[in-house]
Amino acid sequence: MKALVYEGVETLKFVDMPDPVAGAGEHLIRVEAVGICGSDMHAYLGHDARRPAPLILGHEAAGVIVGGAMDGRRVTVNPLVTCGSCPACAAQRENLCPKREIISMLPRQGAFAQYVTMPESNLVTVPDDVSLAHAALAEPLAVSWHAVRLALEASHPTAERRALVIGGGAIGLAAALALRAMDVADVTIVEPNEMRRTYLTALGEQTLAQANGSYPVVIDAVGFAATRAAASASVEPGGVIAHVGLGEDAGGLDVRRMTLQEVTFIGTYTYTPQDFRDTAAAIFDGRLGALGWCQHRPLSGGAAAFAALREGQVAEPKIILSPWT
Repeated sequence: MKALVYEGVETLKFVDMPDPVAGAGEHLIRVEAVGICGSDMHAYLGHDARRPAPLILGHEAAGVIVGGAMDGRRVTVNPLVTCGSCPACAAQRENLCPKREIISMLPRQGAFAQYVTMPESNLVTVPDDVSLAHAALAEPLAVSWHAVRLALEASHPTAERRALVIGGGAIGLAAALALRAMDVADVTIVEPNEMRRTYLTALGEQTLAQANGSYPVVIDAVGFAATRAAASASVEPGGVIAHVGLGEDAGGLDVRRMTLQEVTFIGTYTYTPQDFRDTAAAIFDGRLGALGWCQHRPLSGGAAAFAALREGQVAEPKIILSPWT
């Protein structure tokens, strides 16, 4: 099969690789669409020790099962594989499983390839009237769905239904869509990149170049010291900050203000299987919108796509790669 392989810092090669072989309880999937995630970019820049070269990156995938009793079934992939038996899994917080594995991190190769294998329990069937490119968005949308769900569950019942999202990339936009799907109508996105901000405004999003005002719920979809500082300054007393981004490890939080004004800070990681299924259902029934905010490129041009993202030259929040064009 052909695959896009991370071979070192800012180096990706489109090469031949052995076809994967499905193990017990797994299916071979012909990948039809796979998105570029921010964590893929972190690995590409050499900032993720969990993803050493050489490695096939990519974990936002949808495709068609090849062979077996489910041959031909269209599926979207939950890339997070868990043990199913630990206390976290038993509590339905499978994303915290100490034995969790995700494709695109060793020992599991990723989905920037023509084929990938996954356990049957990690697959959600996609209706025939939903494109597999849209179905591939289930993974990043589920990240935001999970963060928004936790933030709203932690919010005071009397809080206004308003929210600020810091970051207008795929996770930030997905957070805005999830907030609206959960009946938060007043959502503002902060995005400093003018090209992307213009694009989001054209989609009908309320956007700012920098945070302004205060909000009962703030979603930090970037995760840098500067965005944590903005979140700390923008959250109302008694409000909630949900932190999704993994931009850098330290700095930014105003702990004194958080303490004196009883601000709740929630770190959020991926999603539970139920969050993933709920997100997929929301895609299928249209609650997350038309999802027309992606740029499409061939997997063979993946290196150029990463370079364009690196240079801030992509207005769309998400690039979807096709392994077969």
